[in-house]
Amino acid sequence: MLPRHSLNTVLLWKLLLELLKGSSLKAAWESQRTAFSLAGAYRLVRALKRRLDGVRPRLCRKASPAASRHSDPLLQTVEHLAQVFPQNALDAFQRHFQHPFLA
Repeated sequence: MLPRHSLNTVLLWKLLLELLKGSSLKAAWESQRTAFSLAGAYRLVRALKRRLDGVRPRLCRKASPAASRHSDPLLQTVEHLAQVFPQNALDAFQRHFQHPFLA
């Protein structure tokens, strides 16, 4: 689970992977067939973008990022997460760094 959120890491990771594939946020959210609102998805992504400054340095301590084909910092971070933690990266991130992903 993500602390202070009613969304689990698996669902958010699948959403982020869909964004990485080039889906729009609306299409990615709808593909997950979740009970959460689309407005909630937009709020969640905005919150994640505001917190990248806490995620990216931790990832860089674990491994340097590979060259990215994306210019969006969020998508670059998703690529880096997938590189460092191939299986459910958000859960692995929280376990490895003992720090909430969205804090």
